[in-house]
Amino acid sequence: MNVFDEFFWRGLINQTSDDENLRFHLKTPGRKMYCGFDPTARSLHIGNLVPLLALARFARAGHVAYALMGGATGLIGDPSGKDKERQMIDKETLFASADNIRKQVESLFTNLDCVENLRVVNNYDWTNSLSTIEFLRDVGKYFTVNYMMAKDSVKNRIGREDTGISFTEFSYMILQSYDYYYLSEHHDLTLQIGGSDQFGNITAGLELIRKKSGKECFALTFPLITTATGAKFGKSEKGAIYLDPEMTSPYAFYQYWMNADDRDVINYLRYFTLLDQSEIAALETELAERPHERAAQRRLAAETTTMIHGKAELENVQAVTEALFGKGDIKAVNAKTLGQALESAPGKGYATLGALPDLPGLLVDLELCSSKSQARKDIKAGGIYINNERLQDETYTPAITDFIGERILLVRKGKKNYGVVFLGE
Repeated sequence: MNVFDEFFWRGLINQTSDDENLRFHLKTPGRKMYCGFDPTARSLHIGNLVPLLALARFARAGHVAYALMGGATGLIGDPSGKDKERQMIDKETLFASADNIRKQVESLFTNLDCVENLRVVNNYDWTNSLSTIEFLRDVGKYFTVNYMMAKDSVKNRIGREDTGISFTEFSYMILQSYDYYYLSEHHDLTLQIGGSDQFGNITAGLELIRKKSGKECFALTFPLITTATGAKFGKSEKGAIYLDPEMTSPYAFYQYWMNADDRDVINYLRYFTLLDQSEIAALETELAERPHERAAQRRLAAETTTMIHGKAELENVQAVTEALFGKGDIKAVNAKTLGQALESAPGKGYATLGALPDLPGLLVDLELCSSKSQARKDIKAGGIYINNERLQDETYTPAITDFIGERILLVRKGKKNYGVVFLGE
């Protein structure tokens, strides 16, 4: 299948500069395309997965995918989709973020077995040496203010008298266009991809290339992803879902996809996995016939978690998930992953084993029981579990071997009320 057709059936094409000619262009292997990522945060988030996976789809189809780190454009600030000026970021912070993002991109392509067709570049490398005169004379001369003001990213800000747009952000379009021209000239790139809000910036680059070199190049943008409720995709109660495991744990990452609405999950399988049409169609049938089994959600969560965090981390997450539902040995799971899963549960740290109170006191400390007398009643009634095993001895004192990874003791009251004891804190 032509990769253009794959994008089409997946619903990943919002606009192109020329459907027919781009499709024909992509029939030849070895075409080069890029997408830019401004390192305004130290990690990408799942909203970036659409363009990231698009690059990977091209790479797997035999093309060469360029991920551009916006070391220069990130210092300026993209006005697209913003109703006010971005906060300026200092160079050291921006470059550190760019390095983190580079590693994330390389990790994804490695997990998808197409890293040999990935190139990572930074626009600071060719922009930093430009003098003001060169930039204005050799690049800015090809842009009219009239043309720039007609673009949505500028027009929407011009209409806001309270904020307007600075000359700095007004110039962002020219810098991004120069990136496309430079990559076209020096790396033979012929396609730039991006979100729907980037179409104006990308087509501005096409115009610059046409005027300066006359080459035929293309633009492709993706639709804005929203949930069935109309909410912005990629947000949870705690905020954005990041690819960095220190910012969003692999367990929380997995659970985000597991909690996908039935109305969204099939589209998400098209957008965010490499599963083919027949596999997704089978999952769609299964969803319609047995929605309670959540097979589509489980496959989606497994595919995305493996892509970002690897197979070993997926297995840790799945083992913890099963154990928390009473399936499998809770003491055999990865202690760090278990801690991530229980981070919202009441927790209490104790420096040593000797510092732990008796079991009724522990239940009170964890806010699972209102008093020691109530705790004793619950223990006697068989409603208290330690590491998923019922305990009816109120004199119980945990040993170091009871702690998962010698650090975590899982305490449960009833079926769903958890508390966590941390040793050494």
